[in-house]
Amino acid sequence: MKQDVILVGAPVDSGKDRRGCIMGPDAFRVAGLAETIRDLGHGVTDRGNLRPAPLRDHAGMPSHLVALSETVAWTEALQSAARTAMAEGMPIFLGGDHALALGTVSGVAAHAAAVNRPQFVLWLDAHSDFHTPQTTTSGNLHGTPVAYLTGRAGFDAFPPVSAPVPDDQICMIGIRSVDRAEHVALLASDIAVHDMREIDETGIGAPLRTFLDKVRAANGMLHVSLDVDFLDPSIAPGVGTTVPGGATFREAHLMMEMLHESGMVTSLDLVELNPFLDERGRTAALMVDLTASLLGRKVFDRPTRGFA
Repeated sequence: MKQDVILVGAPVDSGKDRRGCIMGPDAFRVAGLAETIRDLGHGVTDRGNLRPAPLRDHAGMPSHLVALSETVAWTEALQSAARTAMAEGMPIFLGGDHALALGTVSGVAAHAAAVNRPQFVLWLDAHSDFHTPQTTTSGNLHGTPVAYLTGRAGFDAFPPVSAPVPDDQICMIGIRSVDRAEHVALLASDIAVHDMREIDETGIGAPLRTFLDKVRAANGMLHVSLDVDFLDPSIAPGVGTTVPGGATFREAHLMMEMLHESGMVTSLDLVELNPFLDERGRTAALMVDLTASLLGRKVFDRPTRGFA
């Protein structure tokens, strides 16, 4: 099925204290994302890079939070942009660090509620990002999006979530780094968490197939949030949060092809690409290739790349 794909650049670099993701959107463009999508027969509109809303002070929030005002401003801008783009096609949000999902997921969920369909979220990440501003010890807000989009308390500085995503409509795959507070909170939730130990035992297709069956049965809309650190750092070094033992090239492409075959993906995040840490653009190229698989490229159509 051919789609109208809308590229929305979100150079969010406020979610953590290590900079570099601000260059991510343009790195995806240089790696040929738009051209690759067009070659698959889809329409592509590049909206350029968003700018955050005006900054405001936020009294009463924990003082150790990194760049709180900037992250709140990005959330406001992305919520609005996500709702607009969802009404016009399939948005792909080019990050930027994972704090952008505070705005993208809450925005697409608001659209889903407006058209009376349930919103589901597939979280592909080494981390669960289930902290609240009160539980994060680092103060890095890129570790909080899932808590926010599910309506957890503690986000008083942020825009209210008009359509919280129910826990049982979220699936995390690839998890391998969870802080103690997140672990306790996840055990008390109904979020489906599939860590890499489980993937090693059962394969990566089994949990995804189960989740897709659930989305299909509910006629749901599916947002995929793909963090570079979902992938093993040996194939995707361009990220500041590397965790060994991630998804392999074959596992990642299998997932993307299964998502395409489902026909249910309605929006996508590509996040945490830090070109400063990449090796001759290989991580950006891989993320573009994975997006192509999600949009219909088959294994025999995949080009051979050289990085010498």
